[in-house]
Parts: sequence; structure tokens; C-alpha cells
Amino acid sequence: MKVIAEKIIRRAHIKVIEGDITQIDTEAIVNAANSYLQHGGGVAGAIARAGGEIIQKESNEIVRKKGSLKTGEAATTSGGNLKAKYVIHTVGPVWGEGNEEEKLKRAIISVLKIAKNNKLRSISIPAVSCGIFGFPKEKGTKIIFETVKNFILNNECSVEEVCLIGLGPEIPALFKKALENG
Repeated sequence: MKVIAEKIIRRAHIKVIEGDITQIDTEAIVNAANSYLQHGGGVAGAIARAGGEIIQKESNEIVRKKGSLKTGEAATTSGGNLKAKYVIHTVGPVWGEGNEEEKLKRAIISVLKIAKNNKLRSISIPAVSCGIFGFPKEKGTKIIFETVKNFILNNECSVEEVCLIGLGPEIPALFKKALENG
């Protein structure tokens, strides 16, 4: 894990990290999920493989009980074999479906509300929707950072650390740019 930028907003420490979200030691990690919580590829597949079959089993149970998640919604499973105690699965928008920017904000707010309601102190968030869902990476990372910043500024919250994370240099560089300009 390599911290490439940091900023304190209120009392929350925002870090931009280049590294593998499945290896980070925060209370929760965020999974960029599909509405059926089937974790086959991308970040979702990596999280499910690293965390073990319990994550998929718990996800299947959520969908069985509540139905599929709508874009912008989030649900929580345990972290299984991960360092993180929880995985917060959120459904971001597919680029081209309409109103994508607002839907991405809703997806990140859903995650932050779960963190707040569960009194979590640390969370790691990847570039939701910026992979196979096709959301433009620079726009998406900016929206994610701005949404986190605004949530922290406008809510009393237990979160003390937010890690904006990406594997390889591209996404962390974009998160860093958003952090420096925000």
C-alpha cells in the first residue's frame, strides 16, 4: 500500500492509496457491485475471491430476502477472510443509462450512511462504476471525492479515515487530482 496524497477534512483523514483493496486494513471496504450481487469480475470478483465464499453466500441471501439492489443502493456482508470486517456492496451506474452523476453520488452516500449508522471508523472506497461500468474515470473519481467531502462536512460521523484506493497508478492519480483541487 502506497499513500500518494492525504487531506484532513473536519476530523476525517482522507488518504489516496495505490494498492489492492482486498489487502487494506480498514473496518470496511466498498465493493462496486451489480444489482444481483453476483461477484464475478473486476473489483467484485477480486473481493469475493479474497474474502471467500461466505461473501457470495451472504450476498445471495440479501438478494433472496430483499430482491435485487437498485442503482445507488448499498448492502453489507461480512468480510470473510479479508482484513476488513465488512464489505459494503454498492451499485453504481452504468455509463449511458442516464442521470449517471446523480446515481454515483447516491451510491457513495448509501455507503457513507451505512458507515455512519454502524459507527465505523475506517472505510476504503474504490472508483465505483469507473471500470467495466464505463463511467469516465476522471469525472467519477472527482464525484466520489466530492461526495465523501460533502458528507463529512455536513454530517456528524464516526468515520475518521477514508481511503480512496486503486490498483495501479491511474485511479490513485485521478483521486489525488480531485483531492488537490477540492
